[in-house]
Amino acid sequence: MRLIQCLHENRLYAALVENEDRVRLADTDTYHLACDAMSSGRSMTEVVESRLTETRLDYAQLVETRRLMPPLTHPDPAHCLVTGTGLTHLGSADARSAMHAKAQASDEDLTDSMRMFKLGVENGKPAAGKVGAQPEWFYKGDGDCVVPPEAPLPSPSFAQDGGEEPELAGLYLIDDNGRPRRLGFAVGNEFSDHVTERFNYLWLAHSKLRVCSFGPELLLDELPDHLEGLSRITRRHEILWEKPFLTGERNMAHSLANLEYHHFKYPGFRRPGDVHVHFFGTATLSFADAIQAQEGDRFEIEVPAFGRPLRNPLTHRAEDDEVEVIPL
Repeated sequence: MRLIQCLHENRLYAALVENEDRVRLADTDTYHLACDAMSSGRSMTEVVESRLTETRLDYAQLVETRRLMPPLTHPDPAHCLVTGTGLTHLGSADARSAMHAKAQASDEDLTDSMRMFKLGVENGKPAAGKVGAQPEWFYKGDGDCVVPPEAPLPSPSFAQDGGEEPELAGLYLIDDNGRPRRLGFAVGNEFSDHVTERFNYLWLAHSKLRVCSFGPELLLDELPDHLEGLSRITRRHEILWEKPFLTGERNMAHSLANLEYHHFKYPGFRRPGDVHVHFFGTATLSFADAIQAQEGDRFEIEVPAFGRPLRNPLTHRAEDDEVEVIPL
């Protein structure tokens, strides 16, 4: 089962994707459907099925009229936390072999990134009930940093780069007892400033404080352990760059359970009622192939198991608001 969220008659609704042409509205949004599931003890799919209306909408028209929204939002964006983790994917067979060869070097010869990757390869998939290696972690922002599917991704005037990162995102709601409840997964574009990050790894935090997008569809089913997708950039309707990417646990150094544990182990991330969007990392970037996206280029991330591709054009803000700290 896959859900979207869309605007209809100036209200936000969840909708079941019946096929590539048509969606069927529920009677409320995804957040409130999830709240119903938690309070009633039913599964998310049971709640969705019980709250579908007879209203059906044309999917392509929702795209054309820019009425698609992220598939999970919080009524108060300050209560949606957007985070992620990196150095989690093994990459292609060749890249994996090269990484493993480097990982045989002595610890003093390893970069911090390679040391972190090695920890994941060695202990990122612990046995059930055990705690594995701690991954790299970063913060992107609250719900205000999330851009709807099809909407432009604005890169700030101070950015040195704006590049795609095709990833899976886990979508969660914290229940009344402080337990994280996973609704499902979506395709995401984590969107980062790779030039800033490359200059000094201690600037990773700065490089991640950008907008992002995910969706348009939320997969409520179990996640396949092997997923193949395509990441591409189009410029003036021509393909500028395109590359396949692999994800799912079979292609990762960490298990999803281990990544989730190391995020939600902090009590501040288990506040009842909060939404969490957590990106799981990637191994495929156009930046690694010396591509620099320009104004108007469109990022497209496609994984067939998730239905319609995630598409967002790039835009640059000419200038940002002047920041001045004024004493009280």
